[in-house]
Amino acid sequence: MLPCQNIGDSDIVYNGVQLIIPNDCLPSLREIMTRCWDADPEIRPPLHRGRQYASLRMQRLRSVSAIPGCLRMERLRSVSAIPASTFVLHNRGQLTDLEKRDKKTEKMSRTTGSSAFKVFFVFVGRMGDPLERALMDSTVPTEGMESCEEKWKIDLEQLKMGISFEQGDSWARFGGTYRSVEVAIKILEREQLMEQQVQQEVKMLAELNHPNIVGFVGACRKPGIWCIVTEYADGGSVHQQCRPVPLKLAIKQALDVAKGMAYLHGLGFSHMDLNSHNLLIFKDNSIKISVFRGAPFENQSYRWMAPELIRRGSYTQKVDVYSFGIVLWELITGMLPFHNIEASDILNKGVRPIIPKDSRPLLTAIMARCWDANPDVRPPFTEVVKMLEKAYTQINVPVPGFRCCFAQPRTAD
Repeated sequence: MLPCQNIGDSDIVYNGVQLIIPNDCLPSLREIMTRCWDADPEIRPPLHRGRQYASLRMQRLRSVSAIPGCLRMERLRSVSAIPASTFVLHNRGQLTDLEKRDKKTEKMSRTTGSSAFKVFFVFVGRMGDPLERALMDSTVPTEGMESCEEKWKIDLEQLKMGISFEQGDSWARFGGTYRSVEVAIKILEREQLMEQQVQQEVKMLAELNHPNIVGFVGACRKPGIWCIVTEYADGGSVHQQCRPVPLKLAIKQALDVAKGMAYLHGLGFSHMDLNSHNLLIFKDNSIKISVFRGAPFENQSYRWMAPELIRRGSYTQKVDVYSFGIVLWELITGMLPFHNIEASDILNKGVRPIIPKDSRPLLTAIMARCWDANPDVRPPFTEVVKMLEKAYTQINVPVPGFRCCFAQPRTAD
């Protein structure tokens, strides 16, 4: 098609009109286009970086070229963190166990139902992701991170890669072990524009120590990639495990997040990307916050972003409080926020998630204050912690709670 048909020069210059990207466009191609035609010249990548960027994306796409088309489109969706094991999904839907790496996998269903789809995603991650190959290439020297001590440098000979259980446009997260301890491994495409941010975030990780912050194990880098290793969350992320839980547990998990964020803000740090993808569930159902982002905001991040952050205006730590309000709603209702809502609706129409009518008044007040359009109205996390602790004690009174997306009643227990 000819670009910008029936569009005048003034529309491009003064109204910021851009081409309409098809809904079925690959996320990687969408990101390349939007970065290249960004109104801010600093955002546009140099041509040699664009070529490398596209080349690596094409390698990752070719790695799934043998998968049936109806399934290939699901490659980038998040799945539950499953212990490392390799499977093959045949065209007839049969599953073959090629290599058992963990006895936990014996509990897995081998049917072609929902469990089979989980195994399919696992299989995709083991097809040889270029990010994984680049990290484990022994012919390329490994460097530590300039921003933290040498003791944090990952020894790749001690790192055993498992399956890829979650992927984004420019990163992949794997399970695995480091020095015989189960860990999560995040590998990212290395970009010059992000170098300073990644170095700062790794330095922050090395300094943090809190029961509700994901523990830092170490980091390293090679030409084209960064690798960040953290403690492993058995339950995956809150986003992956979107399902109804008892209201008391939902509030307890919200308290975990609020306490972790109060600690982070107390040290003068901001998260800037607080959402259910970065909230990890552990064996005891506690939640820890993954504070490492290291990548540009992805297409769906606006669901949790404060309006001032979407506008790219000035902002404070209160953007995290806004995000927490959305997370609290998500924990309590068991639903994805802003289904079929665009970022413009949040900015121009002030759209917020619908709070259930039977919500407890205190929880309603917390959510409404946290996601208020005025940052000054949003409470600090120290106050949020106190309000949630009060709400938690009130759960001892047995009253009906919320209803989740599966239309099952949520009760006080």
